[in-house]
Amino acid sequence: MANSASSDDVVFDISHIAGNASDEIKQIVGDPGGFLTGRRNPQHNGPIFGEEIQRRLKVTEISIQKKAEEERKLEARYVVEIIVEEDMLNGGGNIHGGCSAFLVDVCSSLCLIALGIATTGDIHASVSQSLNIVYHSPAQAGDKLRLVNTTLTLGARAHSVRTEIWNVTHRRLVVSGTHVKMLPSTPKSNL
Repeated sequence: MANSASSDDVVFDISHIAGNASDEIKQIVGDPGGFLTGRRNPQHNGPIFGEEIQRRLKVTEISIQKKAEEERKLEARYVVEIIVEEDMLNGGGNIHGGCSAFLVDVCSSLCLIALGIATTGDIHASVSQSLNIVYHSPAQAGDKLRLVNTTLTLGARAHSVRTEIWNVTHRRLVVSGTHVKMLPSTPKSNL
């Protein structure tokens, strides 16, 4: 299976993660900050975009189940929580729209990775094709957000996920979005 922890790796505590996904899947994608920063290009030594925000993401559930409408296919549910902090705000004191889109991008991608591991045993790199966001209500510093990500498709070339960001503090929907990803094209030779 892909990227299993070796005896030299620090094992991440998955006891707080609900859901029926295997312990191996929870170990691989249950720590978003560790997973994402651990996969950076080795030639890049500096910080990566949103690294501190990624490290604060707390996964609360990873589930793999049959799709209700297509019982021969599986879907993943990946739930993450985070407290809105100062580095996530716009000038008006609310979560920045770009930060919301970033959260949808990161968390929906991890949801797809969880499903990919469950179905093929591998982690497949993919790139964003489109990210569609609808902003419903603001969230402010100190508000607790819950991101509920559910895969829609995991095709041969294109993959899609639906994400809802809920403000747990004020019990309202902040953002909804769909993320379509695809396998990257093979780079063309310069010969």
